Amino acid sequence: MVKSKEWDWRKLNSKEEEFWLEPSLESYYLVNRWQRLDKKDFLDLGCGLGRHTILFAQNGFNTHGFDLSKEAVNDTEKYAKKYDLDIECKIGDMLSLPYEDASFDAILCYNVISHTDTVGVKKVIEELKRILKADGEVYLTLCSKETWGFKQTDWPMVDPNTRIRMDDGPEKGIPHFYADYELIKELFKDFKIVKLFHLQDFYEKDGQVKTSYHYHLLIKKVN
Repeated sequence: MVKSKEWDWRKLNSKEEEFWLEPSLESYYLVNRWQRLDKKDFLDLGCGLGRHTILFAQNGFNTHGFDLSKEAVNDTEKYAKKYDLDIECKIGDMLSLPYEDASFDAILCYNVISHTDTVGVKKVIEELKRILKADGEVYLTLCSKETWGFKQTDWPMVDPNTRIRMDDGPEKGIPHFYADYELIKELFKDFKIVKLFHLQDFYEKDGQVKTSYHYHLLIKKVN
């Protein structure tokens, strides 16, 4: 299993930092869904700069933020203090989460658990199952094997599903796990898959249009 490595948030420019402070579109749906289902204890797993941690705390959830990066957690706590929000944050590795069994009703892992290899992803999934309450839900994203990164032959391959990202930026040197539909079904066989999407994002970089594919999953712990 590869060693976990945090993002280097200092490499973000001001425009990129602004992007990572804006909650994702899906998070607003999840706030509404989990409020309606009376899911109160919420974990933002891989909180980054705190965009989702802040959003859920502002909407009345008992909110916890968690990240491998001390810098990211410090920023999340800074923003929480700015908005006078009561948030508990911890620094650690997602491969061994510092929470008791059945601690959370709802967990968000947005662009997070792909940052390890196949063995690591399986370990994180076991940790998610452990810390979820009965009928608890997780919304997570996984890199797709259809995306450009998986096809970069100059990026070292750790196992059949994992490459080490080598382009400059905050993710340089960080492992990236890539999945397909069949692998997802196998990984989450102990959960109920409520929703599963395969989404394509378009963006421009260095004057070129690039596309990135991710799987989005809403899963539920089954009793």
